[in-house]
Formats: sequence, structure tokens, C-alpha cells
Amino acid sequence: MPLGRCFSRRSWYIAWRQIGGDTRGVIHVEGVSFSYPGASGAAIRELSLDIERGSLFGLLGPNGSGKTTLISLITGLLRPDAGAIRIEGASPRRLALVPQDYAFYARMSVAENLDFFAGVCGLAGERRRERIAAVAAVAGLDAFMRTRAARLSGGLKRRLNLAIGLLNEPELLILDEPTVGIDPQSRHFILESIRRLNAAGTTVIYTSHYMEEVQSLCDVIGILDQGRLLACGRLERLLAGTGGTSLALGLAEPLDAAASASLENAYGLERAGSELRASQLGSGALVPLLASIERSGGRVARLRYGHADLEDLFLHLTGRELRD
Repeated sequence: MPLGRCFSRRSWYIAWRQIGGDTRGVIHVEGVSFSYPGASGAAIRELSLDIERGSLFGLLGPNGSGKTTLISLITGLLRPDAGAIRIEGASPRRLALVPQDYAFYARMSVAENLDFFAGVCGLAGERRRERIAAVAAVAGLDAFMRTRAARLSGGLKRRLNLAIGLLNEPELLILDEPTVGIDPQSRHFILESIRRLNAAGTTVIYTSHYMEEVQSLCDVIGILDQGRLLACGRLERLLAGTGGTSLALGLAEPLDAAASASLENAYGLERAGSELRASQLGSGALVPLLASIERSGGRVARLRYGHADLEDLFLHLTGRELRD
């Protein structure tokens, strides 16, 4: 809903009321709990979290884990039932949320949208023109300024969302699934833009279901489930704690039930969607496993073998059952 952008100035004010004088960090979440009216359980449960200035923080969790609720609490859209949130060393006018939904007016052109939301941010005169030109350049929208937003491709719509979020030169930028449903070229462009913004000093909170995207982009990871923080820290430290060597392989066609069960039992494999996985498989077992698959009439279509990655860690902590 386009008018969703208009909440931002009020939410910044709410967040600013929680700001302290310490400038060592950006966000401190201390023992925060929150429940929606009528809900059977808490959406956020006694959660504590620090996000340091200048970090590129990846916030992960299954559907319903509490990510959107936590973002709403950080931005001031919701107030915690218990605990406290402090945003330190950042001006309330330099906080921005880029939502997953398209948050612009479809009937207006790119230029008209940027001009309107620049006004929402309180920009005027030459400064307004400068910021519109700057964010259009960052998002690669210069050639589309006169195009009606409804006629943009999915990738360009995501880039317009990003451009609007950058109008106030945010010190803290929160991105909620900014690459959903777009082509690889647009995804690459957006990710590179985020890297450059972070390198220039912007603190970024980034949520996504694309594990490889988060692993390549973020230096600090937090994994949330059922309103609790399951793990948080630098990616290399989290992965080092998983231990072992992981295997994920996909077959061109499924094996029959008997052959599949035999392999799973012999090599400690388990099914994960269309793949067979093992959390710890010695290098000496890999060649015999592949030979066994071939003898059983199977053909490996893809294989990944090596140290555990972010997806392995995520599934280990949150489980493999499907979430609505």
C-alpha cells in the first residue's frame, strides 16, 4: 500500500524517544517480548540483540518466526510489552525501512514518486533535487524517470522501492526481502548497491529467504524462530561451530523406495525436499556412495560437498518441517 510510506516520520519519532546518548552502537534490544491481541502465544519472547554500527546484519527465520514483528518493533510501528529497544547514534530522520511490498504509487511515474516521497522526508528546494538525482543514479533509474511505475518490470519496481528508501540518506537501512521475485541481473545489481551503501558507512539490516544471498552479503547473522534468537554472531564463527562435512545431492530421477532406504541407512542420509543430505560424511565415503547410487540405477544431477554452509546451519537450528 503506497500510503505505508507515510507512517515513517511518525515511526522515526517513536523510535527517537528511545534513543540514548551512547554512540558506540546502533540498536540494542534488551529482553523484548511482544504478543498480538488475541494470539495464543508471544510473537517475540524475551529477545536480546545488539547490532553494531556499520554492520551488514542478516536477519533469518522461517515463516512466522517473528522477523516482521521484530522489524516493526525496531522501527517503532509496534511497542514492546516488556523490555526496551534503544537506537543510538543515529538521527531519527535517517532511519529507513524498505518493505517487501511495493510501496509507491503505481499510477505515478518514477520521477513523480521520488518527488512525492522526497516531500514526505521533508526535503525541499535544491536539496530535494540533489537527493532525487542521487538515488535515481544508485538504483539505475535514470532512463525510466518518466515511466509510469505500473509499467516497470519486477526488478525495476524493486529498485524504485530501494531508491525511495534512500531519499533521506539513511544511517540505518532496513531491507525486508528486497530481491523477491526478480531476475538474476536485477538481484545482482541490488546486492551490489547494498554492498556499496554499507561500505560507505550505512548500517544495514537485511532479511531474506535466499541463504546463498545472505551468506555472500552479510557479515553478521541472526537466526530467529518462534520469537526467540537461536543464534547470532559473525558468519564464520557460527559455521565453525557446526563441525563436520556436509553433503547435499540431487538425483535426476528418484530411486525406488527399497534402494533409497538402503542408501539412507548405509550412509546416514536424510531427505530434504528433492535432495539427499548428510550432515557429516567422511571423504572416504563419498566415492562408494556415488558408486552405490550408480549401481542402483540412479544418476546424480547436482552435488555439493564440503564444510557446512548457512543453509545447513539454518536447517539444523530451525528443523526441516514445512512452514506455512
